[in-house]
Amino acid sequence: MKKIKSALISVYYKDGLDILIHTLAKQGVVFYSTGGTQAFIENLGYTVIPVEELTSYPSILGGRVKTLHPKVFGGILARRENADDLAQLKQYAIPELDLVVVDLYPFEETVKNQSTLFAGELTSEIIEKIDIGGISLIRAAAKNFSDTVIVSQKNQYGILAQFLEENDGNTTLSFRQEFAKQAFAVSSHYDTLIHRYFSLQQANETFKESYLQGETLRYGENPHQAGFYYGNINDVFDILNGKQLSYNNLVDIDAAVHLISEFSETTFAVLKHTNACGVASKPSVLEAWKAAFAADTISAFGGVLITNASIDIATAEEIDKLFFEVLIAPDFSAEALQILMKKKNRILLKQKLFNFPNKQFKSLLNGVITQDFDKKIESSDELKTVTTIAPTSQQVEDLLFANKIAKHLKSNTIVLARDKQLIAMGCGQTSRVDALQQAIHKATAFGFSLQGAVMASDAFFPFPDCVEIADKAGISAVIHPGGSIKDQDSIDYCNAHQMTMVLTGIRHFKH
Repeated sequence: MKKIKSALISVYYKDGLDILIHTLAKQGVVFYSTGGTQAFIENLGYTVIPVEELTSYPSILGGRVKTLHPKVFGGILARRENADDLAQLKQYAIPELDLVVVDLYPFEETVKNQSTLFAGELTSEIIEKIDIGGISLIRAAAKNFSDTVIVSQKNQYGILAQFLEENDGNTTLSFRQEFAKQAFAVSSHYDTLIHRYFSLQQANETFKESYLQGETLRYGENPHQAGFYYGNINDVFDILNGKQLSYNNLVDIDAAVHLISEFSETTFAVLKHTNACGVASKPSVLEAWKAAFAADTISAFGGVLITNASIDIATAEEIDKLFFEVLIAPDFSAEALQILMKKKNRILLKQKLFNFPNKQFKSLLNGVITQDFDKKIESSDELKTVTTIAPTSQQVEDLLFANKIAKHLKSNTIVLARDKQLIAMGCGQTSRVDALQQAIHKATAFGFSLQGAVMASDAFFPFPDCVEIADKAGISAVIHPGGSIKDQDSIDYCNAHQMTMVLTGIRHFKH
Protein backbone atom coordinates (compact mmCIF):
# COMPACT_ATOMS: atom_id res chain seq x y z
CA MET A 1 0.00 0.00 0.00
CA LYS A 2 1.22 3.52 -0.80
CA LYS A 3 -0.12 6.74 0.64
CA ILE A 4 -0.97 9.61 -1.70
CA LYS A 5 0.64 12.75 -0.29
CA SER A 6 0.78 15.00 -3.36
CA ALA A 7 -1.14 15.32 -6.61
CA LEU A 8 -0.66 17.09 -9.93
CA ILE A 9 -4.10 17.84 -11.36
CA SER A 10 -4.68 19.48 -14.75
CA VAL A 11 -7.77 18.41 -16.67
CA TYR A 12 -10.00 19.55 -19.52
CA TYR A 13 -13.14 17.81 -18.23
CA LYS A 14 -14.03 18.84 -14.67
CA ASP A 15 -17.42 17.11 -14.29
CA GLY A 16 -17.23 15.05 -11.09
CA LEU A 17 -13.73 16.29 -10.25
CA ASP A 18 -14.99 18.03 -7.10
CA ILE A 19 -15.72 14.68 -5.42
CA LEU A 20 -12.12 13.57 -5.89
CA ILE A 21 -10.74 16.95 -4.77
CA HIS A 22 -12.77 16.85 -1.54
CA THR A 23 -11.58 13.31 -0.82
CA LEU A 24 -7.93 14.17 -1.44
CA ALA A 25 -8.12 17.37 0.62
CA LYS A 26 -9.66 15.49 3.54
CA GLN A 27 -6.59 13.23 3.53
CA GLY A 28 -4.15 16.16 3.51
CA VAL A 29 -2.93 15.82 -0.07
CA VAL A 30 -0.88 18.74 -1.45
CA PHE A 31 -2.23 20.06 -4.77
CA TYR A 32 -0.19 21.21 -7.78
CA SER A 33 -2.09 22.54 -10.76
CA THR A 34 -2.34 24.92 -13.72
CA GLY A 35 -4.74 27.38 -15.29
CA GLY A 36 -8.43 26.54 -15.19
CA THR A 37 -7.99 23.49 -12.98
CA GLN A 38 -6.08 25.54 -10.44
CA ALA A 39 -8.93 28.06 -10.33
CA PHE A 40 -11.45 25.20 -10.02
CA ILE A 41 -9.66 23.75 -6.96
CA GLU A 42 -9.22 27.16 -5.37
CA ASN A 43 -12.92 27.89 -5.86
CA LEU A 44 -13.61 24.76 -3.81
CA GLY A 45 -11.68 26.44 -1.00
CA TYR A 46 -8.36 24.64 -1.16
CA THR A 47 -4.77 25.87 -1.50
CA VAL A 48 -2.96 25.05 -4.74
CA ILE A 49 0.73 25.34 -5.62
CA PRO A 50 0.92 26.61 -9.21
CA VAL A 51 3.15 24.55 -11.48
CA GLU A 52 4.84 27.82 -12.50
CA GLU A 53 5.98 28.24 -8.89
CA LEU A 54 7.42 24.73 -8.88
CA THR A 55 9.29 25.10 -12.19
CA SER A 56 10.13 28.84 -11.90
CA TYR A 57 8.91 29.15 -15.49
CA PRO A 58 5.63 30.71 -16.61
CA SER A 59 3.22 29.05 -19.01
CA ILE A 60 4.62 29.98 -22.42
CA LEU A 61 3.74 29.82 -26.14
CA GLY A 62 0.08 30.45 -25.53
CA GLY A 63 -0.17 27.58 -23.08
CA ARG A 64 1.59 25.05 -25.30
CA VAL A 65 4.31 24.58 -22.66
CA LYS A 66 3.27 24.43 -19.01
CA THR A 67 4.29 21.13 -17.42
CA LEU A 68 7.16 20.00 -19.68
CA HIS A 69 9.92 20.46 -17.10
CA PRO A 70 12.32 18.21 -15.10
CA LYS A 71 10.81 19.37 -11.81
CA VAL A 72 7.48 17.95 -12.91
CA PHE A 73 8.63 14.79 -14.66
CA GLY A 74 11.31 14.09 -12.10
CA GLY A 75 8.70 14.07 -9.34
CA ILE A 76 6.58 11.64 -11.34
CA LEU A 77 9.28 9.26 -12.60
CA ALA A 78 11.48 9.04 -9.52
CA ARG A 79 11.72 5.49 -8.17
CA ARG A 80 10.95 5.72 -4.47
CA GLU A 81 13.09 2.69 -3.61
CA ASN A 82 16.10 4.00 -5.55
CA ALA A 83 18.56 5.94 -3.35
CA ASP A 84 20.15 7.77 -6.29
CA ASP A 85 16.75 8.95 -7.55
CA LEU A 86 15.77 10.22 -4.11
CA ALA A 87 19.11 11.99 -3.72
CA GLN A 88 18.58 13.83 -7.00
CA LEU A 89 15.08 14.87 -5.96
CA LYS A 90 16.59 16.39 -2.82
CA GLN A 91 19.49 17.98 -4.72
CA TYR A 92 17.22 19.76 -7.18
CA ALA A 93 14.31 20.44 -4.79
CA ILE A 94 11.89 18.26 -6.73
CA PRO A 95 8.78 17.10 -4.82
CA GLU A 96 7.54 13.53 -5.18
CA LEU A 97 4.28 13.45 -7.14
CA ASP A 98 2.20 10.45 -6.04
CA LEU A 99 -0.89 11.13 -8.13
CA VAL A 100 -1.31 12.58 -11.62
CA VAL A 101 -4.82 13.48 -12.77
CA VAL A 102 -4.65 14.51 -16.41
CA ASP A 103 -6.87 14.11 -19.43
CA LEU A 104 -6.35 15.07 -23.07
CA TYR A 105 -7.59 17.85 -25.30
CA PRO A 106 -10.77 16.73 -27.13
CA PHE A 107 -9.13 15.88 -30.44
CA GLU A 108 -11.73 13.27 -31.40
CA GLU A 109 -14.69 15.54 -30.66
CA THR A 110 -13.09 18.44 -32.56
CA VAL A 111 -12.46 16.25 -35.62
CA LYS A 112 -16.11 15.16 -35.61
CA ASN A 113 -17.14 18.82 -35.78
CA GLN A 114 -14.85 19.56 -38.72
CA SER A 115 -16.90 18.97 -41.88
CA THR A 116 -14.13 19.38 -44.43
CA LEU A 117 -10.41 19.31 -44.94
CA PHE A 118 -9.12 22.27 -46.90
CA ALA A 119 -6.74 21.03 -49.62
CA GLY A 120 -5.60 18.27 -47.29
CA GLU A 121 -4.40 20.73 -44.62
CA LEU A 122 -5.19 20.43 -40.95
CA THR A 123 -6.99 23.45 -39.51
CA SER A 124 -5.43 25.40 -36.65
CA GLU A 125 -8.29 24.26 -34.39
CA ILE A 126 -7.35 20.64 -35.04
CA ILE A 127 -3.65 21.29 -34.54
CA GLU A 128 -4.22 22.93 -31.14
CA LYS A 129 -6.17 19.90 -29.96
CA ILE A 130 -3.11 17.65 -30.37
CA ASP A 131 -2.05 17.28 -26.75
CA ILE A 132 1.66 17.22 -25.91
CA GLY A 133 2.05 17.89 -22.19
CA GLY A 134 -0.96 15.79 -21.19
CA ILE A 135 0.05 12.73 -23.17
CA SER A 136 3.59 12.96 -21.78
CA LEU A 137 2.35 13.20 -18.20
CA ILE A 138 0.04 10.22 -18.70
CA ARG A 139 2.80 8.04 -20.14
CA ALA A 140 5.29 9.05 -17.44
CA ALA A 141 2.93 8.35 -14.55
CA ALA A 142 1.76 5.08 -16.11
CA LYS A 143 5.35 3.94 -16.59
CA ASN A 144 6.07 4.55 -12.91
CA PHE A 145 2.89 2.84 -11.66
CA SER A 146 4.90 1.16 -8.91
CA ASP A 147 4.95 4.53 -7.14
CA THR A 148 2.49 6.83 -8.95
CA VAL A 149 -1.25 6.70 -9.61
CA ILE A 150 -2.39 7.92 -13.03
CA VAL A 151 -5.97 9.06 -13.59
CA SER A 152 -6.41 9.54 -17.35
CA GLN A 153 -10.20 9.62 -17.78
CA LYS A 154 -13.00 11.49 -16.09
CA ASN A 155 -14.89 8.27 -15.34
CA GLN A 156 -12.03 7.34 -12.96
CA TYR A 157 -12.50 10.33 -10.64
CA GLY A 158 -15.20 8.63 -8.60
CA ILE A 159 -13.50 5.23 -8.67
CA LEU A 160 -10.31 6.61 -7.14
CA ALA A 161 -12.22 8.69 -4.60
CA GLN A 162 -14.12 5.65 -3.38
CA PHE A 163 -10.96 3.50 -3.22
CA LEU A 164 -9.14 6.14 -1.16
CA GLU A 165 -12.10 6.47 1.21
CA GLU A 166 -12.09 2.71 1.78
CA ASN A 167 -8.29 2.45 2.18
CA ASP A 168 -7.41 5.54 4.26
CA GLY A 169 -5.81 7.38 1.33
CA ASN A 170 -3.69 4.42 0.19
CA THR A 171 -3.54 2.56 -3.12
CA THR A 172 -2.39 -0.98 -3.90
CA LEU A 173 0.06 -2.04 -6.58
CA SER A 174 -2.67 -3.91 -8.48
CA PHE A 175 -4.90 -0.81 -8.41
CA ARG A 176 -2.11 1.40 -9.75
CA GLN A 177 -1.21 -1.15 -12.43
CA GLU A 178 -4.83 -1.38 -13.62
CA PHE A 179 -5.04 2.42 -13.92
CA ALA A 180 -1.69 2.39 -15.78
CA LYS A 181 -3.05 -0.18 -18.25
CA GLN A 182 -6.08 2.00 -18.88
CA ALA A 183 -3.82 5.05 -19.29
CA PHE A 184 -1.77 3.35 -22.00
CA ALA A 185 -5.06 2.44 -23.73
CA VAL A 186 -6.00 6.13 -23.66
CA SER A 187 -2.64 7.28 -25.04
CA SER A 188 -2.60 4.59 -27.74
CA HIS A 189 -6.16 5.44 -28.81
CA TYR A 190 -5.36 9.14 -28.92
CA ASP A 191 -2.28 8.65 -31.10
CA THR A 192 -4.26 6.38 -33.42
CA LEU A 193 -6.93 9.04 -33.92
CA ILE A 194 -4.29 11.63 -34.79
CA HIS A 195 -2.58 9.27 -37.22
CA ARG A 196 -5.92 8.45 -38.84
CA TYR A 197 -6.71 12.13 -39.33
CA PHE A 198 -3.31 12.85 -40.90
CA SER A 199 -3.88 9.92 -43.26
CA LEU A 200 -7.28 11.06 -44.57
CA GLN A 201 -5.93 12.49 -47.81
CA GLN A 202 -3.25 9.85 -48.37
CA ALA A 203 -2.92 6.16 -49.05
CA ASN A 204 -2.49 4.42 -45.72
CA GLU A 205 0.99 3.04 -45.19
CA THR A 206 0.06 1.52 -41.86
CA PHE A 207 -3.20 0.10 -40.50
CA LYS A 208 -4.36 1.56 -37.20
CA GLU A 209 -7.78 1.33 -35.58
CA SER A 210 -8.70 1.91 -31.96
CA TYR A 211 -11.87 1.60 -29.87
CA LEU A 212 -11.75 2.55 -26.19
CA GLN A 213 -15.09 1.08 -25.22
CA GLY A 214 -15.87 -2.60 -25.32
CA GLU A 215 -17.88 -5.36 -23.72
CA THR A 216 -17.66 -9.11 -23.39
CA LEU A 217 -20.33 -10.95 -25.36
CA ARG A 218 -21.98 -14.18 -24.20
CA TYR A 219 -19.85 -15.95 -26.80
CA GLY A 220 -18.77 -15.56 -30.40
CA GLU A 221 -20.37 -17.03 -33.49
CA ASN A 222 -20.60 -20.37 -31.65
CA PRO A 223 -20.68 -21.17 -27.92
CA HIS A 224 -17.11 -22.52 -27.92
CA GLN A 225 -15.76 -19.19 -29.26
CA ALA A 226 -15.09 -16.18 -27.03
CA GLY A 227 -16.61 -12.93 -28.32
CA PHE A 228 -16.05 -9.24 -27.62
CA TYR A 229 -17.55 -6.06 -29.06
CA TYR A 230 -15.42 -2.92 -29.31
CA GLY A 231 -17.61 0.11 -29.77
CA ASN A 232 -20.54 1.87 -28.14
CA ILE A 233 -23.88 0.45 -29.23
CA ASN A 234 -25.64 3.30 -27.38
CA ASP A 235 -24.31 5.75 -29.98
CA VAL A 236 -26.40 3.93 -32.58
CA PHE A 237 -29.48 2.67 -30.72
CA ASP A 238 -31.65 3.16 -27.68
CA ILE A 239 -32.11 -0.38 -26.37
CA LEU A 240 -35.76 -0.48 -25.36
CA ASN A 241 -36.20 -4.13 -24.49
CA GLY A 242 -34.63 -7.56 -24.57
CA LYS A 243 -31.64 -9.63 -23.63
CA GLN A 244 -27.99 -8.71 -24.16
CA LEU A 245 -27.02 -8.46 -27.81
CA SER A 246 -25.00 -11.43 -29.00
CA TYR A 247 -22.17 -11.65 -31.54
CA ASN A 248 -24.57 -12.98 -34.19
CA ASN A 249 -27.18 -10.35 -33.31
CA LEU A 250 -24.62 -7.61 -33.91
CA VAL A 251 -23.52 -9.06 -37.25
CA ASP A 252 -27.15 -9.28 -38.43
CA ILE A 253 -28.00 -5.81 -37.09
CA ASP A 254 -25.06 -4.31 -38.96
CA ALA A 255 -26.29 -5.88 -42.20
CA ALA A 256 -29.83 -4.68 -41.52
CA VAL A 257 -28.98 -1.02 -40.91
CA HIS A 258 -26.80 -0.90 -44.03
CA LEU A 259 -29.61 -2.38 -46.14
CA ILE A 260 -32.36 -0.09 -44.86
CA SER A 261 -30.15 2.96 -45.38
CA GLU A 262 -30.60 2.47 -49.15
CA PHE A 263 -34.31 3.33 -49.01
CA SER A 264 -36.00 6.70 -48.57
CA GLU A 265 -39.64 5.58 -48.91
CA THR A 266 -41.40 3.48 -46.27
CA THR A 267 -39.65 0.11 -46.32
CA PHE A 268 -39.56 -3.03 -44.21
CA ALA A 269 -36.91 -5.77 -44.37
CA VAL A 270 -36.45 -9.19 -42.81
CA LEU A 271 -32.93 -10.63 -42.56
CA LYS A 272 -31.56 -14.04 -41.65
CA HIS A 273 -27.83 -14.65 -41.31
CA THR A 274 -27.19 -11.17 -42.81
CA ASN A 275 -29.18 -11.93 -45.98
CA ALA A 276 -32.50 -10.27 -46.73
CA CYS A 277 -35.28 -12.83 -47.16
CA GLY A 278 -38.04 -10.22 -47.31
CA VAL A 279 -38.05 -6.56 -48.38
CA ALA A 280 -40.89 -4.29 -49.49
CA SER A 281 -41.47 -0.57 -50.04
CA LYS A 282 -45.13 0.40 -49.65
CA PRO A 283 -47.28 3.43 -48.76
CA SER A 284 -47.63 2.40 -45.10
CA VAL A 285 -45.46 0.53 -42.62
CA LEU A 286 -48.14 -2.13 -42.15
CA GLU A 287 -48.35 -2.80 -45.89
CA ALA A 288 -44.57 -2.89 -46.10
CA TRP A 289 -44.38 -5.40 -43.24
CA LYS A 290 -47.00 -7.71 -44.73
CA ALA A 291 -45.36 -7.67 -48.16
CA ALA A 292 -41.86 -8.25 -46.73
CA PHE A 293 -43.04 -11.11 -44.53
CA ALA A 294 -44.93 -12.75 -47.41
CA ALA A 295 -41.72 -13.19 -49.41
CA ASP A 296 -40.51 -15.95 -47.09
CA THR A 297 -42.69 -16.75 -44.10
CA ILE A 298 -40.43 -19.63 -43.08
CA SER A 299 -37.05 -17.87 -43.02
CA ALA A 300 -38.54 -14.91 -41.14
CA PHE A 301 -38.82 -17.11 -38.04
CA GLY A 302 -36.09 -16.01 -35.62
CA GLY A 303 -34.94 -13.25 -37.94
CA VAL A 304 -33.95 -9.61 -37.61
CA LEU A 305 -36.63 -7.10 -38.65
CA ILE A 306 -35.95 -3.50 -39.61
CA THR A 307 -37.91 -0.56 -40.95
CA ASN A 308 -37.28 3.11 -41.63
CA ALA A 309 -40.76 4.08 -40.39
CA SER A 310 -42.33 4.36 -36.95
CA ILE A 311 -44.00 1.17 -35.68
CA ASP A 312 -47.67 1.79 -34.96
CA ILE A 313 -50.10 -0.38 -33.02
CA ALA A 314 -51.57 -2.10 -36.07
CA THR A 315 -48.12 -3.13 -37.31
CA ALA A 316 -47.06 -4.22 -33.83
CA GLU A 317 -50.09 -6.49 -33.55
CA GLU A 318 -49.15 -8.23 -36.80
CA ILE A 319 -45.44 -8.51 -35.99
CA ASP A 320 -46.27 -9.86 -32.53
CA LYS A 321 -47.61 -13.04 -34.16
CA LEU A 322 -44.07 -13.96 -35.25
CA PHE A 323 -41.11 -15.17 -33.21
CA PHE A 324 -38.18 -12.89 -34.05
CA GLU A 325 -34.87 -11.96 -32.41
CA VAL A 326 -34.56 -8.22 -33.10
CA LEU A 327 -36.79 -5.39 -34.29
CA ILE A 328 -35.20 -2.07 -35.33
CA ALA A 329 -37.12 1.12 -36.09
CA PRO A 330 -36.57 4.88 -35.81
CA ASP A 331 -39.53 5.09 -33.41
CA PHE A 332 -42.35 3.13 -31.76
CA SER A 333 -45.75 4.35 -30.60
CA ALA A 334 -46.47 3.85 -26.91
CA GLU A 335 -49.21 1.35 -27.75
CA ALA A 336 -46.89 -0.59 -30.06
CA LEU A 337 -44.24 -0.84 -27.35
CA GLN A 338 -46.81 -2.09 -24.87
CA ILE A 339 -47.55 -5.01 -27.19
CA LEU A 340 -44.00 -5.77 -28.27
CA MET A 341 -42.41 -5.58 -24.81
CA LYS A 342 -44.55 -8.37 -23.37
CA LYS A 343 -41.81 -10.83 -24.29
CA LYS A 344 -38.81 -9.90 -22.16
CA ASN A 345 -36.13 -11.46 -24.41
CA ARG A 346 -37.37 -9.76 -27.57
CA ILE A 347 -34.78 -7.14 -28.56
CA LEU A 348 -36.26 -3.77 -29.56
CA LEU A 349 -33.88 -1.11 -30.85
CA LYS A 350 -34.71 2.52 -31.58
CA GLN A 351 -32.22 3.59 -34.22
CA LYS A 352 -30.56 6.98 -33.88
CA LEU A 353 -29.16 9.15 -36.64
CA PHE A 354 -25.48 8.32 -37.02
CA ASN A 355 -22.82 8.35 -39.71
CA PHE A 356 -21.52 5.09 -41.09
CA PRO A 357 -17.73 4.82 -41.19
CA ASN A 358 -16.10 5.25 -44.57
CA LYS A 359 -13.87 2.20 -44.22
CA GLN A 360 -14.44 -1.45 -43.38
CA PHE A 361 -11.86 -4.06 -42.50
CA LYS A 362 -11.42 -7.66 -41.42
CA SER A 363 -8.57 -9.89 -40.33
CA LEU A 364 -7.27 -12.68 -42.51
CA LEU A 365 -4.13 -14.79 -42.85
CA ASN A 366 -1.51 -12.88 -40.85
CA GLY A 367 -2.87 -9.40 -41.50
CA VAL A 368 -5.84 -7.18 -42.25
CA ILE A 369 -7.59 -6.09 -45.43
CA THR A 370 -9.49 -2.84 -45.66
CA GLN A 371 -11.64 -1.10 -48.25
CA ASP A 372 -14.10 1.74 -48.71
CA PHE A 373 -17.68 0.89 -47.83
CA ASP A 374 -19.83 0.27 -50.90
CA LYS A 375 -22.02 3.38 -50.67
CA LYS A 376 -22.88 3.60 -54.37
CA ILE A 377 -26.62 3.84 -55.05
CA GLU A 378 -27.60 3.78 -58.72
CA SER A 379 -30.24 6.20 -60.01
CA SER A 380 -32.54 6.00 -63.02
CA ASP A 381 -30.53 8.48 -65.09
CA GLU A 382 -27.44 6.26 -64.70
CA LEU A 383 -29.09 3.22 -66.26
CA LYS A 384 -28.11 2.29 -69.80
CA THR A 385 -30.84 0.60 -71.82
CA VAL A 386 -29.19 -1.89 -74.19
CA THR A 387 -32.27 -3.58 -75.69
CA THR A 388 -34.70 -2.38 -78.34
CA ILE A 389 -37.48 -2.35 -75.77
CA ALA A 390 -36.97 0.28 -73.06
CA PRO A 391 -38.22 -0.36 -69.51
CA THR A 392 -41.44 1.26 -68.35
CA SER A 393 -41.34 3.69 -65.43
CA GLN A 394 -42.71 0.95 -63.15
CA GLN A 395 -40.05 -1.46 -64.34
CA VAL A 396 -37.34 1.11 -63.67
CA GLU A 397 -38.58 1.48 -60.08
CA ASP A 398 -38.62 -2.27 -59.61
CA LEU A 399 -35.21 -2.71 -61.22
CA LEU A 400 -33.62 -0.13 -58.94
CA PHE A 401 -35.40 -1.67 -55.94
CA ALA A 402 -34.10 -5.14 -56.80
CA ASN A 403 -30.60 -3.82 -57.46
CA LYS A 404 -30.40 -2.27 -53.98
CA ILE A 405 -31.23 -5.62 -52.41
CA ALA A 406 -28.77 -7.54 -54.60
CA LYS A 407 -26.02 -5.24 -53.36
CA HIS A 408 -26.53 -6.55 -49.81
CA LEU A 409 -26.77 -10.28 -50.52
CA LYS A 410 -23.90 -12.75 -50.62
CA SER A 411 -22.50 -13.42 -54.09
CA ASN A 412 -23.44 -15.02 -56.38
CA THR A 413 -26.90 -13.53 -56.03
CA ILE A 414 -30.10 -13.07 -58.02
CA VAL A 415 -33.06 -10.97 -56.85
CA LEU A 416 -36.58 -11.27 -58.26
CA ALA A 417 -39.00 -8.43 -57.51
CA ARG A 418 -42.28 -6.85 -58.58
CA ASP A 419 -44.16 -3.77 -57.36
CA LYS A 420 -41.25 -2.94 -55.02
CA GLN A 421 -41.58 -6.26 -53.23
CA LEU A 422 -38.87 -8.89 -52.99
CA ILE A 423 -40.48 -12.01 -54.42
CA ALA A 424 -37.49 -14.29 -53.97
CA MET A 425 -33.72 -14.36 -53.96
CA GLY A 426 -30.93 -16.83 -54.45
CA CYS A 427 -27.63 -16.02 -52.79
CA GLY A 428 -24.26 -17.40 -51.80
CA GLN A 429 -24.20 -19.78 -54.76
CA THR A 430 -21.13 -20.91 -56.70
CA SER A 431 -23.06 -20.47 -59.94
CA ARG A 432 -25.31 -17.61 -61.04
CA VAL A 433 -27.57 -20.19 -62.67
CA ASP A 434 -27.90 -21.93 -59.30
CA ALA A 435 -28.77 -18.61 -57.65
CA LEU A 436 -31.51 -17.97 -60.22
CA GLN A 437 -32.96 -21.45 -59.95
CA GLN A 438 -32.96 -21.15 -56.17
CA ALA A 439 -34.88 -17.86 -56.45
CA ILE A 440 -37.42 -19.29 -58.88
CA HIS A 441 -37.96 -22.32 -56.65
CA LYS A 442 -38.54 -20.08 -53.60
CA ALA A 443 -40.96 -17.84 -55.50
CA THR A 444 -42.96 -20.86 -56.61
CA ALA A 445 -42.91 -22.37 -53.12
CA PHE A 446 -44.47 -19.22 -51.64
CA GLY A 447 -47.12 -18.91 -54.36
CA PHE A 448 -45.73 -16.01 -56.39
CA SER A 449 -46.24 -15.65 -60.10
CA LEU A 450 -43.17 -14.30 -61.91
CA GLN A 451 -45.10 -12.87 -64.81
CA GLY A 452 -43.93 -9.29 -65.26
CA ALA A 453 -41.30 -9.56 -62.50
CA VAL A 454 -37.79 -8.11 -62.80
CA MET A 455 -34.42 -9.72 -62.15
CA ALA A 456 -31.27 -8.15 -60.65
CA SER A 457 -27.81 -9.68 -60.58
CA ASP A 458 -24.83 -8.49 -58.53
CA ALA A 459 -22.47 -9.15 -61.48
CA PHE A 460 -22.63 -9.63 -65.25
CA PHE A 461 -23.94 -12.65 -67.17
CA PRO A 462 -21.09 -14.41 -68.98
CA PHE A 463 -23.62 -16.48 -70.92
CA PRO A 464 -27.26 -15.99 -71.96
CA ASP A 465 -28.42 -18.97 -69.88
CA CYS A 466 -29.77 -16.85 -66.98
CA VAL A 467 -31.86 -14.53 -69.16
CA GLU A 468 -33.24 -17.57 -70.99
CA ILE A 469 -34.24 -19.23 -67.70
CA ALA A 470 -35.74 -15.94 -66.48
CA ASP A 471 -37.71 -15.45 -69.69
CA LYS A 472 -39.24 -18.91 -69.49
CA ALA A 473 -40.27 -18.16 -65.88
CA GLY A 474 -42.12 -14.98 -66.98
CA ILE A 475 -39.55 -12.33 -66.02
CA SER A 476 -39.68 -9.33 -68.34
CA ALA A 477 -36.83 -6.98 -67.28
CA VAL A 478 -33.22 -7.44 -66.21
CA ILE A 479 -30.64 -5.23 -64.49
CA HIS A 480 -26.96 -6.07 -64.08
CA PRO A 481 -23.57 -4.34 -64.26
CA GLY A 482 -22.54 -5.54 -67.71
CA GLY A 483 -18.90 -5.81 -68.67
CA SER A 484 -18.70 -9.36 -69.98
CA ILE A 485 -17.09 -9.90 -73.40
CA LYS A 486 -20.28 -11.85 -74.14
CA ASP A 487 -22.78 -9.21 -72.99
CA GLN A 488 -24.22 -9.09 -76.50
CA ASP A 489 -25.34 -12.74 -76.32
CA SER A 490 -27.68 -11.92 -73.41
CA ILE A 491 -28.80 -8.70 -75.10
CA ASP A 492 -29.59 -10.57 -78.31
CA TYR A 493 -31.68 -13.11 -76.42
CA CYS A 494 -33.66 -10.31 -74.73
CA ASN A 495 -34.31 -8.59 -78.06
CA ALA A 496 -35.51 -11.85 -79.58
CA HIS A 497 -37.94 -12.47 -76.71
CA GLN A 498 -39.35 -8.98 -76.01
CA MET A 499 -37.41 -8.52 -72.77
CA THR A 500 -35.80 -5.29 -71.61
CA MET A 501 -32.31 -5.03 -70.15
CA VAL A 502 -30.46 -2.17 -68.47
CA LEU A 503 -26.83 -1.97 -67.39
CA THR A 504 -25.51 -0.10 -64.37
CA GLY A 505 -21.77 -0.31 -65.00
CA ILE A 506 -21.32 -0.97 -61.26
CA ARG A 507 -20.61 -4.39 -59.77
CA HIS A 508 -21.72 -5.17 -56.19
CA PHE A 509 -19.90 -8.32 -55.13
CA LYS A 510 -20.34 -9.19 -51.45
CA HIS A 511 -18.28 -12.05 -50.07
